[in-house]
Amino acid sequence: MSFAALGLSENLVRAVTEHGYNTPTPIQMQAIPAVLGGGDLLAGAQTGTGKTAGFVLPLLQRLMTLPSKRPAGSKAIRALILAPTRELAAQVEESVRTYGKYSKLSSAVIFGGVGINPQIAALRRGIDIVVATPGRLLDLHQQRAIDLAHVEILVLDEADRMLDMGFIHDIKRVLKLLPVKRQNLLFSATFSDEIKTLADSLLDNPALIEVARRNSTAEAITQKVHPVDRDKKRQLLSHLIKQNDWHQVLVFMRTKHGANRLAELLNKDGITALAIHGNKSQGARTKALSEFKSGDLAVLVATDIAARGIDIDQLPHVVNYDLPNVAEDYVHRIGRTGRAGASGEAVSLVCIDEAAYLRDIERLIKREIPKEIIPGFEPDPNARPEPIQLRSPGHRPQGRGGRNNRGAAQTKSSPKQGGTGANRSVPRQGHPLGTGHNNTGGGRRGGGNGGGRSR
Repeated sequence: MSFAALGLSENLVRAVTEHGYNTPTPIQMQAIPAVLGGGDLLAGAQTGTGKTAGFVLPLLQRLMTLPSKRPAGSKAIRALILAPTRELAAQVEESVRTYGKYSKLSSAVIFGGVGINPQIAALRRGIDIVVATPGRLLDLHQQRAIDLAHVEILVLDEADRMLDMGFIHDIKRVLKLLPVKRQNLLFSATFSDEIKTLADSLLDNPALIEVARRNSTAEAITQKVHPVDRDKKRQLLSHLIKQNDWHQVLVFMRTKHGANRLAELLNKDGITALAIHGNKSQGARTKALSEFKSGDLAVLVATDIAARGIDIDQLPHVVNYDLPNVAEDYVHRIGRTGRAGASGEAVSLVCIDEAAYLRDIERLIKREIPKEIIPGFEPDPNARPEPIQLRSPGHRPQGRGGRNNRGAAQTKSSPKQGGTGANRSVPRQGHPLGTGHNNTGGGRRGGGNGGGRSR
């Protein structure tokens, strides 16, 4: 099937073709006709499935062909796309400009972390489509810099991550500012109970599309666990990068400080690396991401907060330096690779402290991930688990727990386990990650991405 067969105009098909796409993906084949029909849509699609074009293309088509509902002379916007992070918002707006290059529609991206005055100036000139993070959007509305009273189409992109990041109250405030009669499109990687509740309150008899099973992982991703002692992770990571001649590696860490420290140590090992997280300026984040995409930077060390919106078609390697304390985040993380039919590899460096997290992940994806011990990095069979610490690479914390050693798991724990999760540990009988060099009990799967709050 071609894009033209989906009902898109010649100008949109031309722009898509020039961008290198000729055949719609499954989500696009289903979503584009549904949106063109004018009804509400609830779509389950993980990152890398082509979902952005799935709503941007029909949104552009409808705005190009339908008469505007805003009064003559009004600077009110016609379409609003909400995204959880700056990076994702910027990339969605870039898609709007790319696919809409032969239309007369205007667009702008607005998010926090940068000056607000240029955004106000753009809105005063008149904008058709705004892509925004919720916090900055509300700031602009409070300053009466944006008129939301005539929005015709609302898109909530990656709604599950917006809820995970605590945006539900901001979203409800935004919805109160919009006209009652509008088209609503909700895209989510997972259909949690919270998403279903939001959909019930937002959508009117929506079409339902789901192109990936809940919490599924892409078959194109090869997953592997390397058991290793906690204080040998950095050396093992450097070894893997050099030994395998990896040139583009996205590494996930639990903390901002840890990300900074790991990037410093990798550079000392002769591996070009930069950290990207919420404390970095928008300019620094944009620069790091640009150098990583271009191949000038070998390693990008990211926290979950900053990784949202990293969209690279051919990213070959994702490394979990720290396992996430929430199993679903593993699925989101490794989904940064194995996109658009390309193969990818997701490697996790797992110490004894993280054995319970690994079990949660394997339970979620319903398979055992293959374990492979790297010669020279065999874990100590007599090692005992310690509470997860907010430690830097190569730094062994003093003490075991206590107020000054609170782990990241305290901030977000699975309801199934109860408690704070800070002192989760594994039984002391033997090493839970195995001792064989090639314990391959799993398969090949992956999907999703990481996230983080952004104003």
